[in-house]
Amino acid sequence: MQNYKEEFYDIFNSCVKRQGKDKFLEWLSGTDFFTAPASTKFHGACECGLVMHSLNVYRVLKSRNESLPEEERYSDESIAIVALCHDICKANFYKQSLRNVKNDETGVWEKVPFFQVEDAFPYGHGEKSVFLINWFMRLSVEEAMAIRWHMGGFDDSAKAGGYAMSEAFRMYPLAVMTHLADLEATYLLEKGTSKVNNK
Repeated sequence: MQNYKEEFYDIFNSCVKRQGKDKFLEWLSGTDFFTAPASTKFHGACECGLVMHSLNVYRVLKSRNESLPEEERYSDESIAIVALCHDICKANFYKQSLRNVKNDETGVWEKVPFFQVEDAFPYGHGEKSVFLINWFMRLSVEEAMAIRWHMGGFDDSAKAGGYAMSEAFRMYPLAVMTHLADLEATYLLEKGTSKVNNK
């Protein structure tokens, strides 16, 4: 199995020099971030799915950034922070439980593991990640917007209506890039990473 945790630390430590990064990593290592799934049944619904997804978003966002004219590119630090930390709201968010499922071949009911949400800090999605990161490292406004709105139209606030997301996308290109990187990682790179759906 690929060592996602080691890769995460290598990228983070080589790119991020911001004050508070060591305390942030110390906090993160005390969570289940490196073993947690990325979802309960869709992309990355497997052990280590969350860190795998974060690294996939990083690869896509880094590639998009490198394709920009040099004067429009974001720093390696911003790309690493936004991509690797956009979903830290999901650390300590899932709980593994057991449920009874009938085995089609034997007709016998068996206990199988599954993930369910147990949110001890229900603060939203993107906004929760921004809040947690800002405990340790100061985000720029554009970094905060990119993390806050990385879900795009899937965000509960966007579904409720209003113009905040579209205004953020209009004003901050990194927010658009992050949302597109998240979509590409989820729907293209992570096909077949759900142990629940085999999708």
